[in-house]
Amino acid sequence: MRPPGLGQPLTVVSQQDPLSDFELRLENAAFRATGGVSQNNRQAGFTPAYRNIRTGQTVISRFADGSQAPIHVLDGLPDDWVVARDEDGRVRRVLATIVSGFICRGSFYTREAAARAMSVGNPG
Repeated sequence: MRPPGLGQPLTVVSQQDPLSDFELRLENAAFRATGGVSQNNRQAGFTPAYRNIRTGQTVISRFADGSQAPIHVLDGLPDDWVVARDEDGRVRRVLATIVSGFICRGSFYTREAAARAMSVGNPG
């Protein structure tokens, strides 16, 4: 049985700060000792991903060349999610409606939900 809220559609309307490389580093630091980071949940089938909570669109984390990334990177996000790029074309900031998380067995998990799932040993 899946714990309440795991893998369910998000009800969040926005996050405090739009995602950026800095925000991703802060998230990684906050979840470093939990299943809310890639290196701690990959073995359970979690794939780094992003969700636009306004539209429900979910995408797997990808490098700029389109190949799948083993961690959260911003460069492969859809162009219409990007708010700012640097002079080299790297993504610096995305829409405030984009959240990082994971896809596991067809469901999107926020970092919090992935950490919870891993702590109870039931990722899906």
